[in-house]
Amino acid sequence: MPEIPSIDTPDALDPTTLPCVMVFNANDPSGAGGLSADATAMASASAHVLPVVTGAYVRDTSAIREHFALDEDAVNEQARCALEDITVQAFKVGFVGNPENLSAIAAIATDYADVPLIFYMPDLSWWDEVEIDTYLDACTELLLPQTTVLVGNHSTLCRWLMPEWDSDKAPSPREVARAAAVHGVPYTLVTGFVAADQYLETHLASPETVLASARYERFDATFNGAGDTLSAALTALIAGGTNLQNACAEALTYLDQCLDAGFQPGMGHAVPDRLFWAHDDDGGEDDAIDSNAHGDALGTDFPLNNTRH
Repeated sequence: MPEIPSIDTPDALDPTTLPCVMVFNANDPSGAGGLSADATAMASASAHVLPVVTGAYVRDTSAIREHFALDEDAVNEQARCALEDITVQAFKVGFVGNPENLSAIAAIATDYADVPLIFYMPDLSWWDEVEIDTYLDACTELLLPQTTVLVGNHSTLCRWLMPEWDSDKAPSPREVARAAAVHGVPYTLVTGFVAADQYLETHLASPETVLASARYERFDATFNGAGDTLSAALTALIAGGTNLQNACAEALTYLDQCLDAGFQPGMGHAVPDRLFWAHDDDGGEDDAIDSNAHGDALGTDFPLNNTRH
């Protein structure tokens, strides 16, 4: 059985306080992803969120139309001012708009090297190809060496980390993790891996082994904000002291429930209901993420036998 990795977080928490997570992400006015997804998912996992605005999308539930990035000084000053006052147990980085902002965040991560950093790479296919390449190159050089857990869809990570792959067979999650490890990433959470029977699989992998796996049926709906939701919940659970395998299991269970309760607020795609537990007459607050729900008894598979995703 692979060893369950633990990620050290700074400063033991007083039981009367909440773990604090600093999030670098863009504002999403549709409410599907971005900072609003981070805030609601992390609150569901009983974490206090320090949101650093890196820019703003122009988008609806159908598509991203544009993105406007803040300059690096604005991002840097937001973060450092809060960090001088509050001790954080984890960083989460989403889409931050340009290489300059990535550089500012990487410098902060270097100064707080004992704080785990979870990096979510979204689908950037809506963006200009030259800007995508420039941004990804900066992510590879600046942020991956600071990353504790990289989260992303299998196809997105493969296009980014393995552009020269020419085999007819898609890279395995372990091969994706190896490609990330070249740049200093110890753990990679690969979502959306299409199995031979067309089920979707998620794998937590290191360069040496696949630490855990889960299988899902497909939802009929297309969702915005699923990746932000998963990575935010994962970060909050890690910040609270949950070991990595258990944190992945609980974050995936939470995402599945968010998607199962998802709704369509506009004319486009569906949105996860990240606060399903607050208005579920059957479950109530007991359905919120419980960072102690599974303990340390997990094996190599996530306990998601009833998942519908």
